[in-house]
Amino acid sequence: MLAFPSTYSVGITSLGFQVVWATLARRSDVDVRRLFTDQGDPPHGGQRGRGPDLDLFGLSLSWELDGPVLLDLLEQQRIPLWASERGDGDPIVFGGGPVLTANPEPLAPFFDAVLLGDGELLLPAFIDALQACRSAPRAQRLRQLAQVPGVYVPSLYAPRYGGEGQLLAVEPIEAGIPETVAKQTWRGNTLSHSTVITPEAAWPSIHMVEVVRSCPELCRFCLASYLTLPFRTPSLDDGLIPAVEAGLGATQRLGLLGASVTQHPQFSDLLQWLDGDRFEGTRVSVSSVRAATVTPELGRILAKRGSKSLTIAIESGSERLRQVVNKKLAGEEIFAAARYAKEGGLSGLKLYGMVGLPSETEADVEATAELLLALKKATPGLRLSLGVSTFVPKAHTPFQWQGVRPEAEKRLKLLAKRLKPKGVELRPESYGWSVIQALLSRSDRRLAPVIAAARGRHDSLGGWKQAYRQSEATPALPSWEAVVHAPWGAEQVLPWGHLQGPLPATTLRQHHDQALG
Repeated sequence: MLAFPSTYSVGITSLGFQVVWATLARRSDVDVRRLFTDQGDPPHGGQRGRGPDLDLFGLSLSWELDGPVLLDLLEQQRIPLWASERGDGDPIVFGGGPVLTANPEPLAPFFDAVLLGDGELLLPAFIDALQACRSAPRAQRLRQLAQVPGVYVPSLYAPRYGGEGQLLAVEPIEAGIPETVAKQTWRGNTLSHSTVITPEAAWPSIHMVEVVRSCPELCRFCLASYLTLPFRTPSLDDGLIPAVEAGLGATQRLGLLGASVTQHPQFSDLLQWLDGDRFEGTRVSVSSVRAATVTPELGRILAKRGSKSLTIAIESGSERLRQVVNKKLAGEEIFAAARYAKEGGLSGLKLYGMVGLPSETEADVEATAELLLALKKATPGLRLSLGVSTFVPKAHTPFQWQGVRPEAEKRLKLLAKRLKPKGVELRPESYGWSVIQALLSRSDRRLAPVIAAARGRHDSLGGWKQAYRQSEATPALPSWEAVVHAPWGAEQVLPWGHLQGPLPATTLRQHHDQALG
């Protein structure tokens, strides 16, 4: 059974979930059923709840705040929540996705196996290994899985703590288990595209095509860039065009996805192809693009193909702060992007920024407000909106050693005060939920009992804080301040230090020091 921790309309829009499901469904030796929080495929055995033939239960996790839903889904299937309590007759519970690849430790006690990296490589190897030892006792199956590159079996590793509760290491519990587990990287010529197109999706009837994977810009906070390195681009003729063609028989809505779509080396050729007469009536949308790559031609073709707006990430209106985070973007390029969007016939420009970035001052936030107001004046008639979030440190990025800055909450309010009266739409993300996101992204296994205690109230900030306060009475649990807000020194052992990302911690620390030194 393959589960997604949200409703069907949200889950079926996840390209990663679709690809994993399709990969399993194509195998003759696997009978896969899907499960969402509001519905699912008929279960094995045709009865509600866990059927007698359920061997595997998988979860795709893209967002930290969805993690606790795993426990509800396990309970619904009558699977023991804790991996240590499962026996030979229970399914192997496995998970994957960017959240678990970055730092699986807070949820590790609930998983039997975690797949670190790209599913194109991992899933076939994972299933093959299981099939080879399917009739063996559970403990033997887990040891066999631990030998598969990229498969992390948490029960075969144990954290070791110092006298003051500091994490010293996460180590194998016995000989023969790899000391570290490395994230697996798919380097094939093709990336992913939709395998399910439905009007019931959150983005109705859209065919999604992954144009690039990772991002060459390396903004210091960015999980989508650092965790998924290297930057990969399928060729136009053998990769992208066949992927687009695959969905055009079912829909006339096309979504081009990626962290930096317009930096595909053949993107202008793809755009010209989509400008052809055969695409008349096809609606094309593009995910966030790099502002410096916006051209009048891009604006014109997207407007012609039904797009209303363009999305760019600026992070901050402060030139100084953009340099700190390695955002290679000049102010004049932002103004040019707005001008080209309007000249091309688009009616809106969506910008994304952050508050609470390391070294940020109130003057930097004022600069963001000034930039938006100047853009509004320079491009009258272009609808501007600013989505703004609080910086959350992510594993395997240079800013993983930084904490959430409490002053970010006031700075969100400052932007609202400056921009809303002037007619600029502001879409702020909740500061409080950013704090919980950091708690989940930065913790080790000691958070697992807190997650279990927060069940039934994990949709409220108060519920999380109460569960943590109750658990803080246990000496082993670090303080809330130490996990969420405090900067960490270079010598601190990271909860995910035994899991290898694309770049070693020494290189990430160099990038950190270059930014803030």
